[in-house]
Amino acid sequence: DRIAELIHKWSPRAQGPLVHVHCPSLSSALIEDELFGHEKGAFTGAHSRRMGPFEFAAGGTLVLDEVAGLPPAGQVALLRLLEAREVVPLGGTRRVPLDVRIVATSSRDLAREVERGAVRRDLYFRLNVAQVSVPPLRLRRQAIPDLVAAFLRRFNTSAARPVTGVVPQVMDVLFEHDWPGNVRELENVL
Repeated sequence: DRIAELIHKWSPRAQGPLVHVHCPSLSSALIEDELFGHEKGAFTGAHSRRMGPFEFAAGGTLVLDEVAGLPPAGQVALLRLLEAREVVPLGGTRRVPLDVRIVATSSRDLAREVERGAVRRDLYFRLNVAQVSVPPLRLRRQAIPDLVAAFLRRFNTSAARPVTGVVPQVMDVLFEHDWPGNVRELENVL
């Protein structure tokens, strides 16, 4: 997520919206509505038009967080969208052209997920334009002091009593921990 935010922030699209979609939380039964939105009257209870995240992200960046968790129907719908570069809201007839950068994130190795059959091969190759691999924190413990300093700076902007640092004994404990929750776990611990 942090790298996706930096990609957005440091790009010509920085003035556009940054929209996050957590793929595993999308309902298989409502996937097209959740991704593309719907028109008024598209189904019972659709009292007004609802834009989907791709339209909200127009001119900016859409982050597909944990894309490996996208249900199969969502993978097909996403592939169609990527190929056509347009979206048709559920119940609609007009095509909405898309101008959005897509950043897909995954904590799983997507190539392995393709081999397992969990991710469509054609979707993988469509998304895999540029790949940034970030090793887990347990494999880059040398980054812990810099991350601790950065988190403390951020926390101190709103702290009633600023923290000036971490004692060596605490830093030793941080280095010894395995960090299964990665950088988010470190942030929460601090």
